[in-house]
Amino acid sequence: MKRRTFLATLGSLPVLGLNAGWARAATGGNMLPAVAVKLAAVDALGAGAAINDLIKLANTSGQPGLFRASLSAAPVNVPLLSGAPTEFWAYNGSLPGPLIEVIEGDTVEILFENRLPQATTVHWHGLPVPPEQDGNPHDPVPPGGKRLYRFVLPVGSAGTYWYHPHPHGDTPVQVYRGLAGAFIVRARSDPLRDIPERLLMISDLKLGADGRIAPNDADDEMNGREGQFALVNAQRQPVLLFDRSGRERWRIWNASSARYLRLVLPGAGITLVGTDGGLLERPVTGMTELLLAPAQRVEIIVEAGASKGRVELVAAPYNRGKMGDVPAEKAFSLLTLDFGKVESGAQKPLPARLGRIDDLGRPKAKKRVVFSEQMSMAGGGHSMKFLVNGKQFDMKRIDLVSRVNQVELWQIANEADMDHPFHIHGTQFQVIEREFDGKATPEPYRAWRDTVNLRPGETVRIKLVQRFKGVRMFHCHILEHEGAGMMGQLKVV
Repeated sequence: MKRRTFLATLGSLPVLGLNAGWARAATGGNMLPAVAVKLAAVDALGAGAAINDLIKLANTSGQPGLFRASLSAAPVNVPLLSGAPTEFWAYNGSLPGPLIEVIEGDTVEILFENRLPQATTVHWHGLPVPPEQDGNPHDPVPPGGKRLYRFVLPVGSAGTYWYHPHPHGDTPVQVYRGLAGAFIVRARSDPLRDIPERLLMISDLKLGADGRIAPNDADDEMNGREGQFALVNAQRQPVLLFDRSGRERWRIWNASSARYLRLVLPGAGITLVGTDGGLLERPVTGMTELLLAPAQRVEIIVEAGASKGRVELVAAPYNRGKMGDVPAEKAFSLLTLDFGKVESGAQKPLPARLGRIDDLGRPKAKKRVVFSEQMSMAGGGHSMKFLVNGKQFDMKRIDLVSRVNQVELWQIANEADMDHPFHIHGTQFQVIEREFDGKATPEPYRAWRDTVNLRPGETVRIKLVQRFKGVRMFHCHILEHEGAGMMGQLKVV
């Protein structure tokens, strides 16, 4: 059934029917609870504190070129509201998880221990690691188990990455309970190394009035989960005292399950210098806003200019095609920038060239991936499936086959009624062009990405190469959609 017909049919049902629960495709049609959880008020969490820096994961090796550390996932109680503390799941007791910072060329050894009540993995999102080290759903670490992750990060892999769980079926709940952390691979020669740097990891939190993390409801399962609190470095609306120089380099992560971030910073200059997989070839100046889909990252240069007071970093409304009885999109503040200490003076020009990104070359093979949604009222229940090439995810099925080190052209089409961000494991790709309403538009600049958004009716063409043999996942990075079947498997031979 098409979305328009489906929603029109729902409109003729009693209001209770909209909230009574949708059949969950990922669990064979189990119904969601009918009673919605009362949520905490949007001002229940304190705001306005100085922004926290991310805590770094200590390197215990003492050997040049080797990063060795321990990481654990475990419940942790945090006092947020009066009464009982809120139980999160966290890496090393830290929210967000500790920052992992290495240099390209390093060998990474991380001993992971699972202290959760369910199996989990650590997925190294965007990093060029072998499939057996990728933390994909085929390698769960059981409760009480340990796993040594070991990989070498090649020269040329400098970029802004992150890590999060990826167990089949339980990824959404583990991420929204707090499991996510930043991972930076630094270049040995960085043209922007002298600019003061900020790390901003944006997530959200859906909190019940009783202080507990609220479970997903029907709208979350259908649209993807968005909490009533948007957080930066696990803080609500913190204050960032801008550097005296009047210029900062920001790395921004969208670590939300489903929230899109249309970022606007009035009164400040924004220059885009990097995407998921590292620096661009040249700065892109004059940016007035940035759209970050779930899982995307950017590097930007922020200039205070003539600003002297306080301005807010705002998430402006973005219509991604949500369905059901959901409130209208509205703007909200993420953080406050305080330019009070900025010293006036001319800035040095940014380097005209940041690096080199070679075209991957002529494709030797082609792939087509189609995202779609399927809605049904069969048997009197309301069900919704999220599909890749017409099928729900099956751990036992290989959907596509590629050859190692072979350049491929992938055509990704969104035939669904809402936006879906495409992500593939183990490699970075180059977006070639986007087609919408029958018009193909070449990508304005070359960049390395591992996640790209697709609007309804849009087709995106990318070029990529897989450097390791094995099984790779590709999926929508709205985590509830991934969990409900919008994922496939690529076998590299």
